[in-house]
Amino acid sequence: MDKERLGAFSDGVIAIIITIMVLELKSPRGSDLSALMPVVRTMLCYVLSFIFLGIYWNNHHHMFHVVRHVDGMVLWANLHLLFWLSLTPFVMSWLGESGPHPWPVALYGVVLLMSAVAYYILVWTLLRIHDAESRLARAIGADFKGRISVVIYLLAVPAAFLRPWIAIALYVSVAILWLVPDRRMERALAHPES
Repeated sequence: MDKERLGAFSDGVIAIIITIMVLELKSPRGSDLSALMPVVRTMLCYVLSFIFLGIYWNNHHHMFHVVRHVDGMVLWANLHLLFWLSLTPFVMSWLGESGPHPWPVALYGVVLLMSAVAYYILVWTLLRIHDAESRLARAIGADFKGRISVVIYLLAVPAAFLRPWIAIALYVSVAILWLVPDRRMERALAHPES
């Protein structure tokens, strides 16, 4: 099956998700800087959510450059990932409007956790149809960052009920972890398969 169509569709869906998120930002009422205070939380949630979506888009884009082909299972795994990412505007809006309270912080984390799990499932379905010596398999390797991200989210969601700020700090730590450039796919592209 054509991997380019899957990539183009995914790019379009992520662009729409980002558009929906920015539409959740409401204009402040007033003309001085103090009018911005009521929207600061939502703006910070938007920035964090935008970063997460950017990380997923970037990794998805790079990964599909080393993928040779896809099948029906990959298409469903990709839709599964896009489903969880599409919930980002909803949880971003709730967290931004309500503030750091246990349920909004926890639900935001559940969407982050399920997006990470869905990405892991997508990687697994791709590895299933590529041999162990493929550029994809070599690039993925042990996937430390992917696994540690899931563990951090698993810790953060229950932490939201104890101390919401701890959970938020854990979410931010995952974003920072992924903002450090990941060159695995680029190295795989530079070295053709044997």
